[in-house]
Amino acid sequence: MSSSASVLERVTTARELHFEIEQLLYAEARLIDERRFEEWLGLFADDLRYVMPSRSSQLARDARGYSWGKEGFAFFDDTLGSLKVRVKRLRTGHAWAEEPPSRTRRLVGNVQVQRLAADEVACRSNFMIYRSRRERDEDVFVGSRIDRLRRDDNPHGWLFFDREIHLEQTVLTHHNLSIFF
Repeated sequence: MSSSASVLERVTTARELHFEIEQLLYAEARLIDERRFEEWLGLFADDLRYVMPSRSSQLARDARGYSWGKEGFAFFDDTLGSLKVRVKRLRTGHAWAEEPPSRTRRLVGNVQVQRLAADEVACRSNFMIYRSRRERDEDVFVGSRIDRLRRDDNPHGWLFFDREIHLEQTVLTHHNLSIFF
């Protein structure tokens, strides 16, 4: 009887954790879409690593048909400090790539959460970001993220300390990468 109770307890705890992290991802998406960037920055730890490695196509026999340039080129390789500089620049009115500002809507799905330690989790998720700007500029970004979070006493209960963003595109035909992922 006690072993089935502990199994049920673990399942309930796992569901609660998954729900908590999923809700955090949705809250984060809303903060970015509403351009509440200063609040968004509050979700990140001081030791943040925020990277979007480039993707290169390969022959299928060489790997999975692509590889990530983790040791090579990255579209972003930011820290919390550099993200703060990017947000500050957006607020100046002199960031030409965001004048007028982009309108974004992001969808987050396929969320998988894995507990790494008592106060640390890894989370994989997929995203689609629709961006429109001016009258006819439209972009769609599709990809996945691997986030690592640690428990914190902030209002959301967690801080992101590692984010790796993988776009499905190998060649980016967008005018710029001035939005956040």
